[in-house]
Amino acid sequence: MSRDHNQDELQFSTRLLHFGAEIDKATGASSVPIYQASTFHHEDIHNPPLHDYSRSGNPTRQALEDYIALLEGGVRGFAYASGMAAISSTFLMLSAGDHVIVTEDVYGGTYRLLTLILSRMNIESTFVDMTDLEQVKSALQPNTKAVYMETPSNPTLKITDVSAVCDWAGSHNLLTILDNTFMTPYYQRPIEQGVDIVLHSATKFLGGHSDVLAGLAVARTPEIGAQLKMLQNGLGTVLAPQESWLLMRGMKTLEARMAHSERSAARLAAWLDARNDIAAVFYPGLAQHPGREIHERQSTGYGAVVSFDVGSGERAKKVLNKVKLPLVAVSLGAVESILSYPAMMSHAAMPAEVRVGRGITDGLLRFSVGLEAIEDLINDLEQALAE
Repeated sequence: MSRDHNQDELQFSTRLLHFGAEIDKATGASSVPIYQASTFHHEDIHNPPLHDYSRSGNPTRQALEDYIALLEGGVRGFAYASGMAAISSTFLMLSAGDHVIVTEDVYGGTYRLLTLILSRMNIESTFVDMTDLEQVKSALQPNTKAVYMETPSNPTLKITDVSAVCDWAGSHNLLTILDNTFMTPYYQRPIEQGVDIVLHSATKFLGGHSDVLAGLAVARTPEIGAQLKMLQNGLGTVLAPQESWLLMRGMKTLEARMAHSERSAARLAAWLDARNDIAAVFYPGLAQHPGREIHERQSTGYGAVVSFDVGSGERAKKVLNKVKLPLVAVSLGAVESILSYPAMMSHAAMPAEVRVGRGITDGLLRFSVGLEAIEDLINDLEQALAE
């Protein structure tokens, strides 16, 4: 009996489970086999097999790459050893002398890559507040080749108007790249808004269980896909079969996890916003969030990350040492809640004056809401905030 189905007719939640490789055609196994092989035999030297060496292609990784391409609506997907491997491989589409415009409060690892590594290769970057399209436009230089977006941004959750940036970038033949880690394709599908390359730290919400390190990229066109394939193979930044399988297992529950965590995040943000001892709350679902209207046009949800400023670095550290339920850790997007301190964790690579200038204060905490009962999380945070 054929199980082939038209993916265009399926809802997102169904695609998560029925993505084309969910049943092994050779054996009927209910999950993609882990092809733990580095190389593949040539039965006929004149007719080489589809896969010949696992750096160039592996059946398990291929299933994952097809899976993320389907979910994002692109033509080709790629899986990497980490989120930063995906980001760095993509940036190497640029050449010496090129210039890229970047969201100013970008993830600290991306900032480090651009300012300490790619700068040595004469790839220039300008960081701008992408909530203001005029600032993006004014950063254009004769050697500008790309625009790199992060929306919502990490950790201040600023919103970029993706369609507006893509329309402008397209008029100048600029490559557009977007980090979709916070929203995932469940809430936001940037390729449909004109983005050329979508990136993920799949370690986060897509994997969802704090047990796999992975990065993903999706190309909008075959031409861009061919460039990314050459770089992935040439750099060797590939994801191994075991991690590919783990990531696919995590992705199957993406919608259920995201929906639960978002409901809890909205309650947490409202609770924090009602307190008079919190200097600021950053969450696109709050009525007063300056980017809410734009975010609602390009996304179907607000996500599960809430950032808030407790007023000082001293108080932030007290809270981190007093909470009992969330992990106090780097990373986000897991089944367990994770409370992070950007100034000393995700954005430690940024000089202090740069961090503060971009709203990443010493009092800022980032709460990635997991699957615990929100009442328990709020009670725990309340005792941690008590003076």
